[in-house]
Amino acid sequence: MSSQPAAPPLAMTHRQIMEALTGLLAAFFTAILSSTIVANALPTIMSDLHGTQTDFAWVITAALLANAVTTPIWGKLSDLFNKKILVQLSIVIFVAGSVMAGLSETIPLLLTARVIQGVAMGGLTALAQAIIGTMIPPRDRGKYSGYMGAVMAVGTAGGPLLGGFIVDSPLGWRWTFFVCVPLAVVALILLQITLKIEHIKRHVKIDWLGSILLTSGVSLLLIWVSFAGNPAYYDWVSWQSAAMVGGGVVLLALLVLVESKVEQPIIPLKIISERTTALAIIASVAVGIAMFGSTTFLGQYFQVARGATPTEAGLLTLPMIAGNLTGSVVSGLLISRTGKWKGYLIGGSILLIGGLGLAGTMDHTTELWQAGIFTAILGLGLGMLMQNLVLAVQNTVRASDIGSASASVAFFRSVGGAIGVSVLGAVLSRRVSELATQGLAAAGIPVAGGSAGASMDLVDMPAPVREIMRAAYGDATAEVFLISAGVAVIALISVLFIKERPLRRTVDIQPEVQAGAGTAAEAGAAESATAESTTPELASASR
Repeated sequence: MSSQPAAPPLAMTHRQIMEALTGLLAAFFTAILSSTIVANALPTIMSDLHGTQTDFAWVITAALLANAVTTPIWGKLSDLFNKKILVQLSIVIFVAGSVMAGLSETIPLLLTARVIQGVAMGGLTALAQAIIGTMIPPRDRGKYSGYMGAVMAVGTAGGPLLGGFIVDSPLGWRWTFFVCVPLAVVALILLQITLKIEHIKRHVKIDWLGSILLTSGVSLLLIWVSFAGNPAYYDWVSWQSAAMVGGGVVLLALLVLVESKVEQPIIPLKIISERTTALAIIASVAVGIAMFGSTTFLGQYFQVARGATPTEAGLLTLPMIAGNLTGSVVSGLLISRTGKWKGYLIGGSILLIGGLGLAGTMDHTTELWQAGIFTAILGLGLGMLMQNLVLAVQNTVRASDIGSASASVAFFRSVGGAIGVSVLGAVLSRRVSELATQGLAAAGIPVAGGSAGASMDLVDMPAPVREIMRAAYGDATAEVFLISAGVAVIALISVLFIKERPLRRTVDIQPEVQAGAGTAAEAGAAESATAESTTPELASASR
């Protein structure tokens, strides 16, 4: 095969790229909205379905877990099969999960529906990044990733607000799931019309054993961290813990062995072991824990501890979303203009730590305007980190591996989020129980052993008990933010050690550059001197 095409196709114009991204961004928006719209509805759902704090955490964790374990699978499939068909399949699966969630009458049925939604969200997340990486050179990708970050911010902002409005309306909480169905159908139609990329057929061999080991190992460890230390289940040091941790470690060790030998691994070790990717993955785990683990409980703080309605809770999260939107869009535009990206990762990490640390000072009496400032700083840091970590990784891999590389980062971020929600949910539950028990004892109210803090149904509680429980939730939430701030330090350390490479101006790594043994700076200079090139998929999209 010749490496020099006779007539290199022209790169896509901004208008052509935006037309191609319309349906993709609509699908991505629907996925983000579905994952956040339930946040302010959860206290009402738990009350209606008689759920506990553990159930609250698992409604979030179930979707994140399914998202995490399927993201690298979708990413690998995107390198092997038609990306457009795969993203449309993701939307169909998503619609099925949303309808099932809206019809749920029990917590187990709701959790099953959330798993189905999570599988679909894993596909949409991985495929959106892969398609962008296929069409746009890294040097120009910053601003388009910024657009995706903006869509993420709007979806994250609109979700809790829309969810709160629906819960407060006659429609009820079930429509927080049903409302995403027409949005998904619109995205499906737009994708069919606007996304024009041609799949180049290649030899396909799916790593099914690796997929099973990955899913089993991660799931077992996440289930363990969710229930360990809970008096109703088992202690941290127990035979159950030993069996689950040991089993999880063995499964993941087998995964590494399998991935090192198969022809087309689900998680390519040669990619994730590269310095930039490895450090970006570590940072992404920390960001996932900080992002999902802390923000999941923010709506609960406003509703349970501060007595806000679901709609009010959505409005109170807007400062964080505004910060996220600003950080994502502005950093993306500046990166495309200058080609420099590491400084924004460092700045984002510092803002993330600062925002979480300040939020860790909140209690049930904190002024709401102060909480708004704290969460705005948190959102600004998240906006500067999330998409730009993926961009740094995409800049180091060939176009044919972009799906797997992008999905690997998203996978570990989702795993971090699932761990964060599970562990921090358990921490919050324990701390609420301790504070509630102390408050009730101080008020002279008898408490049944271990029962304080088990229920989230505050509506039917006597007024004195309800106020004690509100204070307990408000004060306990600070511990969640403080732990998240400590984890975010890992993200800062990781990005400090990432070596900044100039963003290449070509979609794929040039053969002559890849074959050489020069430095990253020499590679960047060589690529800049090379005429713009495109992949076959890009050539099709530009026609």
